[in-house]
Amino acid sequence: MASLRTLLGLAVGTAMISAQGNTANTTAMYSNPILWEDLADLDVFRVNDTYYYSADSFAFSPGAPILKSYDLVNWEFIGHSIPTLNFSDPTAYSLEDGQQAYVRGVWASSMRYRPRNGKFYWIGCVDFNQSYVYSASDPTGEWTQTGQIATCYYDCGLLFDDDDTPYVAYGNTNISIATLNSDLTAQVSTTRIFNGTFYIEGSRLYNINGTYYVLNTQPASREWTLKSSGGIFGPYEQQILADRPPSGTPGSGYPHQGGIVDTPEGDWYYMPFIDDYPGGRVPALTPIYFDSDGWPRLPSNDSIALPHPYPQPPVHLSTSTLYGLDTFNGPSLGPQWEWNHNPNTSAYSFAHPHGLILHTATVTPDLFRARNTLTHRILGPNSTATIELDISRMRRGDKAGLALFRDNMAYIGVQDGIVCLQRNLSLGAGWNTISDGYEEASVAIPKAATPPGYYGGGRAKQSVWFRLHADIAPASDLLGTFYYSFDGHDFTQLGTPYLMNTTYYFFMGYRFGIFNFATEELGGSVTVKSFDMVPGMA
Repeated sequence: MASLRTLLGLAVGTAMISAQGNTANTTAMYSNPILWEDLADLDVFRVNDTYYYSADSFAFSPGAPILKSYDLVNWEFIGHSIPTLNFSDPTAYSLEDGQQAYVRGVWASSMRYRPRNGKFYWIGCVDFNQSYVYSASDPTGEWTQTGQIATCYYDCGLLFDDDDTPYVAYGNTNISIATLNSDLTAQVSTTRIFNGTFYIEGSRLYNINGTYYVLNTQPASREWTLKSSGGIFGPYEQQILADRPPSGTPGSGYPHQGGIVDTPEGDWYYMPFIDDYPGGRVPALTPIYFDSDGWPRLPSNDSIALPHPYPQPPVHLSTSTLYGLDTFNGPSLGPQWEWNHNPNTSAYSFAHPHGLILHTATVTPDLFRARNTLTHRILGPNSTATIELDISRMRRGDKAGLALFRDNMAYIGVQDGIVCLQRNLSLGAGWNTISDGYEEASVAIPKAATPPGYYGGGRAKQSVWFRLHADIAPASDLLGTFYYSFDGHDFTQLGTPYLMNTTYYFFMGYRFGIFNFATEELGGSVTVKSFDMVPGMA
């Protein structure tokens, strides 16, 4: 298989791009997006030689994914800041009692390292209501909720200042900075630092050599900088950093809403995200410099669309959290996986020697309301996912399969010995289901392959394979194509390709989703023997 970077068109070259203030000593080149996966509302920072990246996740659980890099270009998933969505509406965040939390949950938030105690902190506002604080000594380890503050720090940016005081910049149009107590459990005070004349949000707060900066986005096209040389509470001036910069991706939106980060050598980079629907919002990277008055500047307004030298010599990390084969060896899921809402933890387990057992957790005809749907971000510009399902323990009426998961979606699945393609499932007002879709095509599993006692919980093993190719590049055909196989080798297309929508209202992009739910009674299960995602066509 070709390398991921080659398949994504991020070719390595030798031509150097000069940028004032950039001293990268490498001939390796990168192009944007640096990682074509849905990882929006990003916050990026460095601890010694390691870069960390935190993103939104809305109602997917666990929440607030964390990635790691040593060169700002090659990234891998390492964990989540929020183990479970334990917010103020637990039934909705767990898809219980007819409630749901679509487009709620983890929005733009902030993660930082605190040198004084060696801990990592995450803070974010949920449901426009209150802000939650989580912390960990190791970002790959166990995170715990350590604070809950009765103020919504909307689109916030966290800073531990030189004297260790924690500050949070937040708000929209009018930007404030709150001073928190030492353990981040209460607000000490808050100060309005800027009165906007147009809408801005997405605050990121920095102290760079005694000058304070707040980055804000004017969605979805510009990035602005607030700068103060008179202390953290101002006065602040405002200038533009990025004004509708091209992304270099045909059909995409403008790069915006990001953060800045420096290398150990003192070079600075701006990392925004690009609206690349239907796949979501994906990260980009460009060098920046500071002018003689201390304002951050792009080398040119089209710099995001141009190739650049790596910030540092490339450090290629394992790609196993981005794509490849997962046989679910346990004892836990990899950090690339997120459930649709909080899962029923008693309804899944790991098989021996490998495999993920999904017991039915919901009786419903509606995939949007089915608990324990497991999701994986789609790798752009196009990729293919293949799953093997052992269906020998399914019960009558159970449905299991592979979905092209979003607010308008389709899936391929098996029910009562029939493989079917269901399309045009839709959410409407209040993100409630307005359509369960319709069955476009179906095919019976050959009787010779059906295990004895299949509908009564037979013990004989039987597998079916489902495959889904998704083309999520904005200027592509935007199609998801479904296939099935009864032997794992010969795959047959089922139905017609599904046209993905490119609206942003759901915010999250399309994902691969693995599901198993009951329509009659609980008690059945499937075993996901493997999930294999490859760039391009399988």
